[in-house]
Amino acid sequence: MNDHRQAVEMIFAHTPQLPIWPQLPMYREEGMIPQFLSGYPGVDDCDGKTFINMERESFDEEFLAFFEEYLLVSEGASDLEDSRFALTPQVAKGFFEFLDVAAERKNELVGLKGQITGPVTFCTGVVDQAGRAIFYNDQLRDAAIKMLALKGAYQARRMAQIARPALVFFDEPGLSGFGTSAFITISKEDIIQCLAEVFAAVKAEGGLTGVHVCANTEWSLLFEAGVDVLSYDAYGFFDRLVLYPKELKSFLERGGILATGIVPTAADLIDNATVDELVEMWYSQTAQLEALGINGETIFRQTLITPSCGTGTVSVEQARKVMELTRNVSAAIRAKLG
Repeated sequence: MNDHRQAVEMIFAHTPQLPIWPQLPMYREEGMIPQFLSGYPGVDDCDGKTFINMERESFDEEFLAFFEEYLLVSEGASDLEDSRFALTPQVAKGFFEFLDVAAERKNELVGLKGQITGPVTFCTGVVDQAGRAIFYNDQLRDAAIKMLALKGAYQARRMAQIARPALVFFDEPGLSGFGTSAFITISKEDIIQCLAEVFAAVKAEGGLTGVHVCANTEWSLLFEAGVDVLSYDAYGFFDRLVLYPKELKSFLERGGILATGIVPTAADLIDNATVDELVEMWYSQTAQLEALGINGETIFRQTLITPSCGTGTVSVEQARKVMELTRNVSAAIRAKLG
C-alpha cells in the first residue's frame, strides 16, 4: 500500500476505538531507523548508507546545538511542537493523516496509539563513521535516548489533544538479541535505564507507555523498566512469557496491560487462521495464566487483542485479514464473557 489516507481509513474501519497510525515501509524514510533519525546531529550518507559522522568539521557544533535545544524544550523555554523533536509530514505522513481522521471521529474513540523505534533497537541499529553501533558511545547513546524520549512525548501530546489515553509504544525487535553474543557487552541495567528515560518523557505528557518485542526476550527487563503495556507475540512466544510468573503477576496487579498478539502476521499463517482457532488459543492461554494465580477477571479486563507484529511485509489483502481477525477475535471474546 502506498496511500497513507487509505491506510488510515482501513485502520479506523477495523479498529475504530483504539486505532494506530500507519507506517508504510515502501517509503524509505518510513523505515524503523530513518523515520526517527531526523534532528540527530552528524547524520551523513555515503553510497546509500546512513551513519553518524563524528569526524566532519561541524559535528561538535551540531552536537552542542542539539543539547541546547533539548534543554530549552525539556525546561519549557521552547515549544516541543516547533522543535527538531517533532514529527513532520515528510517522514511521518501517516501520523498527520491519522490525527485528522481521529479528530473527525473522536466521539468513537477510547484512546489512540502511536509508536516509535525503541532506544535499544535504535542505538544498536545506527552506526558511526567506523561502523560501530552508537549504543557503545555514551554521548551518542545519550543524545539518541533524549531525542526518542521527546519524539515519543510529542506523539503523546498530539494524540492526547484528541483522545485519552494516548499510548506510545516503543518497538524493540532488537531486544530479542539480548543475551546473545551480539549484545554481550550490554547489561540489563543499561537497557532498563534506556527504557526508563523514554517512558518518563511520555508519562510526563499523561501518556501510557508500551513496548513491542516481536520474538522472545528477557521479559523481566520490561517489567523492571516500568512499562504500562506489554505487547508480545502470543501466537508464537506465549510459552516463553509464562516463564516469568512472579514478574507477570506483579505487572498485572499494578494495573499493567497485556497487548496479546494472538493474530499471526507471518504470510504463511494468515490465510489459514480463523476466529474460532484464535479464540480457543486465547482461552487456553488464559487458563495457563490463571494457573499461575492470576485472576481471570483481571486478565480479561487488562488484555488487548492485537496482531502478533506489523503487516509491512504482507499483501494488502493479508493485512486487511489480520485487522479483520483482530476485530472479530476481540468481539467474540467480549461477547462470550459479557
